[in-house]
Order: sequence, then structure tokens, then C-alpha cells
Amino acid sequence: MRRPVTALAAAVLLAGPAALAFFSGGYFPQPRLIAAIVVWGCILGLALTGPVRLPATLPGRLALGGLTAMLAWSALSLLWAPLAGPALVSVQRLSLYLGALFLALQVLRDPRLRLAVEPALLGGIAIVIGYGLLGRLLPGILELARSDSAGGRLEQPITYWNSEGLVAAVGVVLAARVAGDLRRRPLLRGAAAAAAPALGAAVYISFSRGALTAAALGLIVLVALAPQRAQLRAAACALAGGVAAGAATAALPGVASLEGSLGARERDGLIAFAVFLALGALTAWATLRRPARDDGTEPGWAPRLRPAAAVAALLVAAALVTGGLGERPSEAELARGAEAGRLATVSSNRYDYWRVGLAAFAREPVTGLGAAGFRVEWLRERDIAESVKDVHSLELEMLVELGLPGFLAFAALLAGVALAARDVLRSDPAAAAGPAAALAAWLLHASIDWDWQFPAVALPAVVLAGALVAARETAAPAPPRASPADRAPAPAPPPAESAPDPAPS
Repeated sequence: MRRPVTALAAAVLLAGPAALAFFSGGYFPQPRLIAAIVVWGCILGLALTGPVRLPATLPGRLALGGLTAMLAWSALSLLWAPLAGPALVSVQRLSLYLGALFLALQVLRDPRLRLAVEPALLGGIAIVIGYGLLGRLLPGILELARSDSAGGRLEQPITYWNSEGLVAAVGVVLAARVAGDLRRRPLLRGAAAAAAPALGAAVYISFSRGALTAAALGLIVLVALAPQRAQLRAAACALAGGVAAGAATAALPGVASLEGSLGARERDGLIAFAVFLALGALTAWATLRRPARDDGTEPGWAPRLRPAAAVAALLVAAALVTGGLGERPSEAELARGAEAGRLATVSSNRYDYWRVGLAAFAREPVTGLGAAGFRVEWLRERDIAESVKDVHSLELEMLVELGLPGFLAFAALLAGVALAARDVLRSDPAAAAGPAAALAAWLLHASIDWDWQFPAVALPAVVLAGALVAARETAAPAPPRASPADRAPAPAPPPAESAPDPAPS
């Protein structure tokens, strides 16, 4: 009985994010509540059919304990949160994320299920992004809803273009990882490589600067953590295919920005469809070509990739935070939608959101404003006529709304996942490189946007984090370090004495 329940729980865990994407990313209460009920129902099923294990390692305890503390403190903040309804929504969302992490720690202890995480999430992302792209490639057959605020950017089915771009960026990283993983069958590797160009084009036509940066950083981290020749080739092919598909899409306004009549959009869509198919086939062929030296070995300069990736991550994060500080974008800049000029500036009002949020934290550093309290603070303190509900930064959201206790709980969650990734990278780099790189891309974008509010966008990160922690939980313990006495050479045995003559009978 345990095995079917585990299989069902794994299916819920791996397919759930893609399913929620088709309900506005799970942003609204009903689909999110149903998802939470299903996840906790799977946990109950596991508990009724076998043991349910709590983390036994420090990384696991930090990760699960940190997310549990975030949920508990958010629930307590209902006592001082300015709006009970939005605060309760925040608590409900955290209960879904906690259930998903706990479920991942149970079912992903099985190494066979852990091996399925990357291709399963990639498949779900391909379905979600493919659906959004089909509305542009085949507009006469599939007509998708458009919002005025999107300005022609790729937004469906999640309904928010920046988060849609992030999902595609995580897909690019996972596609490069699966394509470069020699443990997997060539058919799966080729399919992953073939998906990379369309995913790269989706990142571009979301016109999300953060998503483009996250995809680039994720690929850098990936090749730094898995610098084998096959992985380097796969990452280079995925990047080249994505750039080529994005460039082709930029020349087709009916696809890039939904401009023109239906006939013009149908023509551009068919051209883009053919380009995606050709680039997908070419990327798969180039990835699977395996020279004699492409045997999983590392080139001699590979050790320099990790420090270079660390420096790149710091520079990118610093640039995103400081690049637009002090700038006040014009109305024309803010109105830019699906046009390449939007990618050439970092102007944004998010720096005003951060200023108001940090001022609120300085006033209430311990309790914070309460869950979902920023929306009220913004309406009271804003100096621009824009209505927003979120701080547009996951870390700042924890500080502003949950104060120092909530932020420390969030830091414990991050520390647990980071420690698990470090330990698994030492023992089994192939198992950790993909999840760690995809999480780096996700966290960078979530640090400058409100992706946390979309379960379809946040749950893949929760599952990947759970896979890393579960791998750490089941890793064989390292052999104890030998003491100086143990390391000393053993004394030579004394020479054997000759046997005495047998006694006479």
C-alpha cells in the first residue's frame, strides 16, 4: 500500500506546479486552497501507510524548521496585521509551501524519484510555456486572453509576464542540465536540448530584464558546478539555441509583441514555428554529438569556473539592486511593453517600493507590519500614483512584513538549503548541480519581484530545494577522520619462532 501512495504523492509534487499555472499561477484562493488540501492529504496518506520521517541532519532541520517558523510567525501576525483577509491568504500560501517541502523530504528520499525531478519539472515548464507560445504561433487556432498591462508581453497562462519569464529561465537551466547529464538516455537528453530554443525565445518575449539575467546566471552557475565537457557543450548549445530563437522572434512582431492583423500574426507565427523546430533539431544534434574526449572529464581550466561564477553572481545582484537607484522613470519608460528598448534600462518604480518598505521596517523592526501589511503602508506613504500590493523582493518582504523573527526564519530556510547543496555537491555533484543552478536563477529573480505570490512559480523552487535536502538526508555518512595515532604506521610483527619438535610417542 505504501508504494502506490508514494507514487501518487510524487506525481502531485512534480506535476502540481504545471497544473496550478493554468489557474493564473495559483494566485487566487480557490486553486491554492485545493492544492494545499491535496498536498497535506498526500502527507496524511503517507503517515497512514508507513513512517513519516523528520529531518535528521542540520541542513534538513534548518530548512524545514525555518519554513515552519515563517508559517507560525505569519499566523501570529494576524493579531497586528492591518488587513485580516490578505494576511490569512499569506498564511494559506505558506501552508502550501510547507506541505510541499515536507512531502518532498518524504518521497524524494528514493534516488530514483530524485532522478526524475529535473526532467519532470522541465516537462511541466515546457507544457506551460509551450501553451503560451502556441497562442502566438497559431493565433487563428488558439486565441489567448491579453491584459492591457502586459503590453503584448508573454503572460499566459500565469498572467504575469515577469514570472512567466522566470519560469522559462528556470526551464532553460534545467534543459541544459538534463541535456548535459550523461547518466540519462540520449532520447531524453535530445528532447531537453530541443526544448531550449523555444524556452529561450519565451524568456526574450516576456521582456523581463530579471528573467534574462536569471537565465544567464543559472547557466553560469551550472557550468561552474558541473564543468564536465558534456555539460559545457550542452549549456553552450542551449544558450546559442535560445539566443538564435530570441533573435528570430524579435524580427517577427506578430510573435514578439502581438502586433498586426490576424493574417500577419498567423504568417509570423508559422515562420517562428518552423524556426523553433529547426533550431530545436539543430540544438539536439549538436548536443548529442560526442567527440572522443567528451567522456565526462573536466577541462584543465575548470577549477577557475567556480570563483568566476561567484564573482558574476555578486556583480549581477549588485547591479540589479543599485543600477536604478535614484532613477525616476518617465511615463513613457514605464509604458514600454513588448519592445526591445525596455531591456536597455533598469528604470523601475520598485526602488520606491523598497524605500517605503525599509522605512516601515526601521519603525517596526521586531513585529513588522504583519503578513500582507505592505499594501496598506504603501497607500499611506507613497509619493507616486501607483497601486501595488507587494514589496517586489522576497527578502525585503520578510523584513518589512514579518520583522526580524520572520527574516531570521527565512534565513534559516536558505541556510539549510545552501548547506544541503554544499554537502551533496561534495558527495554527488551530478545530483546537486542542476537543482542548485536553477535555485540560484530563481532566487535572483525573486529578490527583485513578487514571484513568491504565485505558487506555480515558487513550488518548483520548493521541490528542487526538497530534492537537495532529501539527498543530504540519505547520503552515506562521511568516514571519521583518522587520529594521529591511527595514521601512524603499525609496528612490524615480531619474527615467527620455529615450531618445537614433536614429543616422542
